[in-house]
Formats: sequence, structure tokens, C-alpha cells
Amino acid sequence: MFDGTFTADPQQIYEYVRAHGPAGPVELAPGVDATLVVEHETALRVLQNPTLFPRDARRWKALNEGRVPLDSPILPMMAYRPNCLFTDGAVHLRLRQAITASFDRLNTTRLRRDVEPIADFLIDQFSERGRADLINDYAKMLPLLLFNKLFGCPADIGDTLTLSLSALFDGIDVQRANEELTAGLMELISVKRRRPGDDMTSWLIQHSAGLTDEELKDELVVLMGAGFEPQRNLIGHALHLLLKEEGSGGSGMLVEEAIDHILWNNPPLANYATHYPVQDVDLGGVIVEANSPVVISFAGANSDPALKEARENRNKGAHLAWGAGPHACPAKDPALIITITAIERILNALPDLTLAVADEDLRWRPGPFQHALAALPVRFSPTPATRMVSALQSAAPRQQPEQPEQPGAMPAPEPVRQEQPAPKRGFWSTLVDLFRV
Repeated sequence: MFDGTFTADPQQIYEYVRAHGPAGPVELAPGVDATLVVEHETALRVLQNPTLFPRDARRWKALNEGRVPLDSPILPMMAYRPNCLFTDGAVHLRLRQAITASFDRLNTTRLRRDVEPIADFLIDQFSERGRADLINDYAKMLPLLLFNKLFGCPADIGDTLTLSLSALFDGIDVQRANEELTAGLMELISVKRRRPGDDMTSWLIQHSAGLTDEELKDELVVLMGAGFEPQRNLIGHALHLLLKEEGSGGSGMLVEEAIDHILWNNPPLANYATHYPVQDVDLGGVIVEANSPVVISFAGANSDPALKEARENRNKGAHLAWGAGPHACPAKDPALIITITAIERILNALPDLTLAVADEDLRWRPGPFQHALAALPVRFSPTPATRMVSALQSAAPRQQPEQPEQPGAMPAPEPVRQEQPAPKRGFWSTLVDLFRV
């Protein structure tokens, strides 16, 4: 799963496993073994039975026995955190209820209103160039900035969270990025306890679950992490499909159709939802040892031949892109609104978008959990950055009218200017200034 084989052809891995049964052994990273489930029925059996297949990674036998390298690049995605992703039973229910209640307070109008200026801001960063990378210039940055808005981040904290979270997912100086992310989140929680606002951080703090600061920090980690990577991939892959269809003379696929196609055929997280069975278990003839990782292949289960009729009929309830059972994604509806709004915004702003490279020349990011584009180069007619212009004009300070000189008055001395290095401003603090969010 890590040597380029999966990156080059994920279906080759799924078909290989499927030829031996509903699940089979894989190596996620050097020294990290797991069982990958590729059959839809078996995936549901695991996802819907937390008593036999809990999510608590503290049960991971190989890690506890020192057989998993502590510097493994996939540990940040698999190691235990006390949040709703890695807990079960009453603890999981308490933590998840705080999240679902916060999502319930978001409405469609507000979410679209938050996405649109962020999308416009990002488009204006490259619209005059006539070329862009829609993954790194758009699909990657939009969810990062949006989460800062939804969580009520002050400018400086938002810049820290944006940079650290991006570094974590790109595998750049992971230890330092994780420390900075943790510090930034704890500072945000402290600010919101003192000055609550109309944002998800404040709503989590106010929830009757009575979350501690540590619990809040890890809840925010899962909300940011589980939202950022899948959201980036869903926006980017749907844009890729729409442009590919257009370029190949397609009749014009609707945005919703493209998203549905991606959810079935290349879900934002291809393989994840790790479980640790409490006892040795038989998965269709494959014996899985107790407390060893069982990873669900959402993409593999979606391509199960048994689902052929459901795929042909576009039965949205059959695919597993959103997971299933008590740990199913709680943000399905917001994720769809964000994706549709982001895609419609850029297609309307740049109507002649075309792929800048042949489809076979696109690069894919390595890693066992996603089959994700590394870049999506596009061309279009250069367009003035009109969205920023109006924002800048409204944000510019008004000049004071000049005072006429008084006869005989001595000119005022020039103030002594001390050169100060301009603070480095990130995307979020710039956006805060421009759009007065």
C-alpha cells in the first residue's frame, strides 16, 4: 500500500484482496500490518458492530508490543486520541453528541454565505494569471480557511492552524506541526472560554457534555482533520471529473452527478475506519487476530461486484463513502453544501476552465488512506481580480483632508520613522482584513 502500487492502481490492490476473500492482509507502511476489508457486506458487519470491532487504538497489540515504528508516517492517522473517532460506547456517544449538536446549528444559508467569499478570495489570487493548480490553490485552501471561520479563529491563531494542519497532511516536519496545532487549538479554546461567539468552538464549549479543554482540543482535531482531507479530495476530484468530461466532448455533467460519481468510484478517503477486534474473528474465511488493525476500504467495498445494480441505479444510500454505523460521518450534509458551492463558484467565475495537462500525466499523492490528486493544473482566460478590489476599497482607511497652513506658523517637524519589519501575514489574516469576517 506504500510502495507506489496502490497509488498507481488502487483497483489492482482491491481485486487482489478480493480474489482471496472479503478481506486480506496488507502492509500500510513499513512494519505496519493490517487486514483490509473490500467486500461491502463484510464492511457493514464491521462498521455496525462496535462491540466486537471497537475503534479504540489503545488495543493495538503490535504497537503496544513495540513492533510498530514510533516514527511511522501513518501513526498520526491511527494512534489513539480521546475524541469521538477513537472511542466507543457511552464515551463515544457523549463526545459525538456535542459534535452533531454543533453541526445542527449550522444552516444552509449561513454555510453558503461563509464559503462564497472564501472561494472568491482564492480565485482572485490566481485569476489574472490565466493558470492555476486547483488542488493546491483552491481545493486545499478553501476548507482550511472555512474551518477557521466556522471555529471563530482570530487572525493569528487561524494562520497558525492553517499552516500546521497543511504541514501535517503533507508530511512536512510532522512533529513540529503537531505541536503548533496543539498550541494553537488550546489558545483558541482559552479565547472562546473568555469570549464565546457564534461559532462551533463556542457551541462545543457550551454543550451539556461539559467537555474538558483536552477533550475540546481533540474534538477540534478530528473535526479539522477529518474535514480537511476528505473535503479537499471531494472538491478536487469532482472538478477533475467535470473538466475531463467537458474536454472529452461530454454532454455536460451536472455538479451533483460528478460528486455522486466520485463518492462511488473514488471516495475522499479510500481506506480508513480502523477497528481492533476484541477476539480472533473469521471474516469470510480470513482469520483476523484479536487487537490487530482491521481497515475498511470504502473504495473497495463500493466497487464490490455485488453492488453492480445499486451503482447502475445510482442508489446513494448503498455506497460507503460516508461510512456506516455509530461512527458514520456526522457532516455529510455540510460537506455536500461546501463542495457544491465551491465548485459552482469557480465554474461561474472562470467559465472556460480546461485541463492544462493530459489526464494520464496527472500526479497522485502516495499514501494508503487516499487516492488523491497531487495537483490539478488548469488554464483559462485571465480575469481581473474584481472580487478583491471592492473588498480592498471598503477596507482602505479614509484619508484625512489637508489642513490649510496658518500664516507665520512653523512647519510641524517630521516624525521620526522607525523601520519595523512587517509581520508575515497568512491567508486567514489577509482574508479577515479584506472581508471583515
